[in-house]
Amino acid sequence: MTDKPATTYIISVFEKPHWRTVLTTKDKTKALAMAKEIGDKVRVEEITPKPKRR
Repeated sequence: MTDKPATTYIISVFEKPHWRTVLTTKDKTKALAMAKEIGDKVRVEEITPKPKRR
């Protein structure tokens, strides 16, 4: 099996005193559009799991 791990994008918003996760999606353009719509104090993280070893 040579399945490529799927990348997940997490959009978080800063609400004092912590960051809160708002949305998770597999689509990068959707994640960036949501972050732009929400405004400032937003970050988009990219997470790609490592493939399992056999």
